[in-house]
Amino acid sequence: MLRRTLWRMTSDPQTIAWLDQEDAHLAQTIRAHRWAVQYVGEGEQPGEPAFGYTIGLFGLGHPEVVVVGVGAGTAHAMLGRVAGMVADGRDLVAGELLTWPDHEGRLVVERLPNAGEVLLAANRFYERPAEYSVPAYQLTWDHADGMFPWDDGYPCGPECQPRPGTWRA
Repeated sequence: MLRRTLWRMTSDPQTIAWLDQEDAHLAQTIRAHRWAVQYVGEGEQPGEPAFGYTIGLFGLGHPEVVVVGVGAGTAHAMLGRVAGMVADGRDLVAGELLTWPDHEGRLVVERLPNAGEVLLAANRFYERPAEYSVPAYQLTWDHADGMFPWDDGYPCGPECQPRPGTWRA
């Protein structure tokens, strides 16, 4: 897969220069806003979902947060709202239900057991190998009808929102 290959090709001078520029931009964004959002569109292989995640919350003493199966705009909105809560001192807890008075959707916070296979840019930023990955929570969203993936009759199926630990970048 191209994404994994780029992270491992560190002897090519052009790749090193590009990664250095990406690292500098990411560091600048995190300094200015306390976190950044990394969005990864649908993968090169069938079945790889689109997803987004934060980079920077680990530096605030909190797991990063991930959302899967939504478009870039929705991912940025969800992650920005939740990351803002964390940056303002809120600690999320696995199993917690997040709701807002101005938004009908709900999110459930779940532990992401395979963060090393998902948070490639965050682990690069924090200089951590996958086996010692920064921790992460997956934000599981309810469908428009209010059902979650574990509910009988969930209309979306695992292909739109796979369960934590069943997918990777």
